[in-house]
Amino acid sequence: MKIAIMGIRGIPANYGGFETFAEELSTRLVQRGHAVTVYGRANSIKYQDEYYRGVRLVILPTISHKYFDTVAHTFLCVWHSLTQNYDAILICNSANAIFSWIPRLKWIPVALNVDGLEWKRAKWNALGKAFYKMSEWLATFCVNEVVTDARDIEKYYLEKFNKRSTYIPYGAPIGRLETAEVLQRFNLKPREYVLYVSRFEPENNPHRVVKAFEQVKTDLKLVMVGDAPYSSDFIRDLKSTKDPRIIFTGYVFGQGYREFQSNAYFYIQGTEVGGTHPALLEGMGHGNCILANDVPEHREVLGDAGFFFKTSSNGDVDDLRDKMQHLLDHPNIVAQTGHNAQARIREHYTWDRITERYEQLFERMARRK
Repeated sequence: MKIAIMGIRGIPANYGGFETFAEELSTRLVQRGHAVTVYGRANSIKYQDEYYRGVRLVILPTISHKYFDTVAHTFLCVWHSLTQNYDAILICNSANAIFSWIPRLKWIPVALNVDGLEWKRAKWNALGKAFYKMSEWLATFCVNEVVTDARDIEKYYLEKFNKRSTYIPYGAPIGRLETAEVLQRFNLKPREYVLYVSRFEPENNPHRVVKAFEQVKTDLKLVMVGDAPYSSDFIRDLKSTKDPRIIFTGYVFGQGYREFQSNAYFYIQGTEVGGTHPALLEGMGHGNCILANDVPEHREVLGDAGFFFKTSSNGDVDDLRDKMQHLLDHPNIVAQTGHNAQARIREHYTWDRITERYEQLFERMARRK
């Protein structure tokens, strides 16, 4: 099949979950004999070659602005797709629903991965939240297939819009890396740091993780991997901590990221908005004990193979602090829980399993064409 993926910053992945997902899925589809094109943004992708690991790259311009970056680029992508005769198109992010009908003008079937409930994110003003709510509605009739990556999101679309969707979660690699080059760069040692990975935005709770860690008793470090392009004041406040145990690395991708995941003592998933978070699955796949924010999407993924903390609307971090301290004081529990988490990935969330389900989806779409 001739397949296109768009609505993301592009590959090689250098930003977030959708980009990692697109790289893992597209390269595996190529290995299965399909011709795959991934669209990227000129302000994000500096890779010069036309192909990356067998995947064709089409880099188009965009508007580098918080509110227009995604939709402006996707607008160009869908019009470009009309000249390509694709068998199926996968668009990521519900915000792109507004343009998702355009490829269907040439009878090209379209699937939309809606991700989580973006309107819940604190970074959006009232207009942005309203746009995302409208996009959810548009997604119910502008595309051929709606893809949800968490059962809770699947339930949301069914109950609110009476719209059935195709549930396909994200995947994760399995196993640890033996190398530790990135650790040496930050003067870290294996199993002597707690790891947090996410964009530094309020609903991902990096500020609460920092505040809670400041109150625990340990010689271990806290490694904060991530950043955000539009949250300068929030990040400035976050990095103002005086605790010398807390290390901010900025974005880290590829082998360095996997080295961080492979050598952590335990991993913290602080997000409260979104579907299935890739970093959570990756932490599990690398054999980490997980301490996750207690939201339905995380309970769905972790089951009984991890620990959960509750956030408070008044800003206190007592439960998070206490759960951190418990894990810091009980390394035997941390080790066993990490084994359980990795076993759960093997059973439900391997990338090969996810690729097979997307391949079946694209075959169903291509038959419609």
